[in-house]
Amino acid sequence: MPYKARSSVLAAAALSALLLSACGGGEDTASDSGLNLVTEGTLTVCSDIPYPPFEFEGDNGEYTGFDMDLITEIATGMGLDISIQDVGFDGLQGGTVLASRQCDLGASAMTITEERQQNLAFSDPYYDSLQSILVPEGSDIAGIEDLAGKNVGVQQGTTGEAYAREQAPEANIIAYPSDAELFPALQAGQVEAVLQDLPVNLGHTQDGAFTIAAKFETDESYGFAMSKTGSEELVAAVNEQLAALRENGKYQEIYDKYFTE
Repeated sequence: MPYKARSSVLAAAALSALLLSACGGGEDTASDSGLNLVTEGTLTVCSDIPYPPFEFEGDNGEYTGFDMDLITEIATGMGLDISIQDVGFDGLQGGTVLASRQCDLGASAMTITEERQQNLAFSDPYYDSLQSILVPEGSDIAGIEDLAGKNVGVQQGTTGEAYAREQAPEANIIAYPSDAELFPALQAGQVEAVLQDLPVNLGHTQDGAFTIAAKFETDESYGFAMSKTGSEELVAAVNEQLAALRENGKYQEIYDKYFTE
């Protein structure tokens, strides 16, 4: 199962200031639905794009991917339109874009962690994640122990970065803003391996030039993120729709569309 995990928490003082600002804002109005939406009738979703197969821009210019399709079905089930905003991952996983009312929900392959739960409320888990090492075909790297002394690319702020720094302390860890910079660094030889979520790395093996050297069970699960305060009704509504999609088979249909390992 798939995998984009992330993790650096911003200063509590800055977040508290944002929370106070959000509470005092004059333009935000509680929605008639009781969900306290940024815009009544619309679920405004923030995501760090691209991160295939979870979120990316399709051929028609619209955002698609596992997260995007799933949250669109959830919004439809709630009787809401959907609006997607592309944001940086650090602001999303740190809670700032939600606290400042830029969006109602974060859908960005975000691992549920105790650290993030200090600033965010999460839905029920919707995806179990593995970490992995991607290397060029023919590489002598076969496991985490082989990363010692090697340049290893990770996405900054993710649980993949944390895992690499903890499990491969002798590696030279180089953090990139997103997979859009990370994979080209591997292609260019700037790094000798990439450690990140398995589904994302699998997407880079299709032409045969790169291969998965190792996979790691980390007991991580993704959740949709919402504001720490004032989102209780929204969290409950999202969870209700997640359960319905699992029951009616739509979740499995979306899963099978993107994960065919």
